[in-house]
Amino acid sequence: MRLQLSPELEAFRDEMRTFFTTQVPQEIRDKVAAHRHLSKDEFVTAQQALNAGGLAVPHWPVEWGGKDWTPLQRHIWREEMQLADVPEPLAFNASMIGPVLAAFGTQEQKERFLPKTANLDIWWCQGFSEPDAGSDLASLRTTAVRDGDDWVVNGQKTWTTLGQHADWIFCLVRTDPTAEKKQRGISMLVFPMDTPGVTLRPIELVDGGFEVNEVFFEDVRVPAENLVGEENQGWTIAKFLLGNERVGIARVGSTKRMLAQAKEHAAAITSNGRPLADDPFVAARIAELENELLALELTALRVVANSADGKPHPASSVLKLRGSELQQAATELFVDLAGPLSLASFAEEGSDVPDWARVATPNYLNYRKVSIYGGSNEVQRTIIAGSILGL
Repeated sequence: MRLQLSPELEAFRDEMRTFFTTQVPQEIRDKVAAHRHLSKDEFVTAQQALNAGGLAVPHWPVEWGGKDWTPLQRHIWREEMQLADVPEPLAFNASMIGPVLAAFGTQEQKERFLPKTANLDIWWCQGFSEPDAGSDLASLRTTAVRDGDDWVVNGQKTWTTLGQHADWIFCLVRTDPTAEKKQRGISMLVFPMDTPGVTLRPIELVDGGFEVNEVFFEDVRVPAENLVGEENQGWTIAKFLLGNERVGIARVGSTKRMLAQAKEHAAAITSNGRPLADDPFVAARIAELENELLALELTALRVVANSADGKPHPASSVLKLRGSELQQAATELFVDLAGPLSLASFAEEGSDVPDWARVATPNYLNYRKVSIYGGSNEVQRTIIAGSILGL
């Protein structure tokens, strides 16, 4: 089955495809295709190329670099970017704090931050999860106490992705510890990562990488004007931010690309004298994933089309849930296709083991996180039951 586009949208798709395959450096796209980690400079180079072409933040208000596109155009933009192995605009900037500042920030904050956020002149990180407040985010304990013209922040955040690259952090803090409900009394502050009292410590992951960090705050003084939105309204902002995060988390285009690569590998690997692609079990497994992915794509289109006033549809939780499951299934397929070669996870360059097989297991392990971040899949099922099914 193939979605039929109008001639105008086909031309739009071609325009996106041409830009992504000619304006973003090939060596960066090759690295993404090989499932290798990018450096900070490579991330910045890619996003600045997108921003120069007006394609970094099309979902933002037009006055801040957005495009007056239809939901389907935005879907095509994201899918073609993923299919071309272009690094997506940094989520913390483009999908999280950018839309939050556009919706809740003061005019001064918008002028100060949004242009630099779109161009990745400021690299943001997210200060939400804590050791005792992950999926139950409302239980956060990091405090901010008003002292004259400053807020004084104390506490700890964890799993701060790419915090080692970050210039600024957007941070949820408890500003009213006496609030009756734990969702109340939370505010959002933004401040530089080099502010005195901020300490970052890397966490080594099971795949051997250092993608996430712990961040500690000890008497960190944050100017009062760095409060985003109203005091004690941080939970409303957090729900808005997480809804935007979940819309893009399905990553349909990236999973399509992974499945295309899996088909190539299955055709090239022989077992008992015939390609793995001819094995009925392998063929059926790939076909099932492709069908599930098509169903997810159609759901994504419905979700985006029914999002109003920049507010994500509650069904974005469905995209997060199913999208993460299919991403994990695709990485598991790579491991199974590689077979014993997938054990060579840390083989050096020049190894006889193909590069894709060497990274198969680390990627499989790394992708276990996608069913946790952005709100765990268990939490998404609860949201679906209450907000969509009315249970």
